[in-house]
Amino acid sequence: MSETTKKYNSPLQATISGILDLFKKRESVGSLTKNDHLQGKKVLITGSSSGLGLATAKQLAALGAEVIMAVRSGIPEKGEEVKKASGSNKVTMLYVDLSDFNAIKKLITEVKLKVKKIDILICNAAVVVSEARKTSAGFDEMFTVNYLSKFVLVNGLLKENCFNTEGNTIPRIVFVSSESHRNPTAFEWDTFGKFQEHKMAKTVERYGYYKLLMTTFAQELSRRLNVDKTNYSVFALCPGPVNSNIAREAPKLVQPVMKLVFKIFFNSPEKAAAPVVYLTASKAIEGKPTDYLFLMSRKPVDELASNPENGERLWSLTEKLLKTHV
Repeated sequence: MSETTKKYNSPLQATISGILDLFKKRESVGSLTKNDHLQGKKVLITGSSSGLGLATAKQLAALGAEVIMAVRSGIPEKGEEVKKASGSNKVTMLYVDLSDFNAIKKLITEVKLKVKKIDILICNAAVVVSEARKTSAGFDEMFTVNYLSKFVLVNGLLKENCFNTEGNTIPRIVFVSSESHRNPTAFEWDTFGKFQEHKMAKTVERYGYYKLLMTTFAQELSRRLNVDKTNYSVFALCPGPVNSNIAREAPKLVQPVMKLVFKIFFNSPEKAAAPVVYLTASKAIEGKPTDYLFLMSRKPVDELASNPENGERLWSLTEKLLKTHV
């Protein structure tokens, strides 16, 4: 089966595929060294009040980073948890609801006024819904949180000059994607941004499609930011199956089984955070314009995502959508 072949027709297929992936042998990109610290670096991470994001925040704080947790809940207790686990007091929490564009704009303003400059942005937040829901702007919630909010946040931070580019500093933008971005066989250009009703049975399919949009955006972002030289490193990764609460909206009947499977077969958030932390802190990839890791192995993104024509079209349609509806 090729990487672009449709894989997941159901949550069960996705779960089984994720488990099998953990047992395949792959060449590792390496590991952090004692020189890969984050002293003096400011890292903004979304969705860091639980699961993968929380585990990542703890590990980055332990490496010396000043961690800014952009979250919808868990203020201030999750920040205190990060401080205790890492032994660092350089932890700040800022509120954001990534389904609300006004909240994203407010976050950008707060970063500019309170944090000043960030060195690294980690777009980690994601949502899996039980059925399609509309946001206040009329968009699908998964489409908004898993893709559109990233476009708004990243471009807003760039526009407001919120990244540290002094001297030879190369900021990093890290997207937590998924191998499910390889699942779609085509872009839905004709219905781009239009709300579509769906139930839980279609959620995995929609999740993969929105991860394709996000991964395509990451590729296009790197092309636009790094025309003549590397000005920003734009990385993406799939952490593999993670034992987190992302499937909390699954039917109550199957939740006990899912929790058991997740606990037995899926990686803990602490272990799954390895590629996120590597792309954030490793000096071995300093100056790279782009990269993609699956677990701790390097591989190319799907051809749909790497195609410049797709990237340019997605960017144009997203700008038009935002200008028209927001």
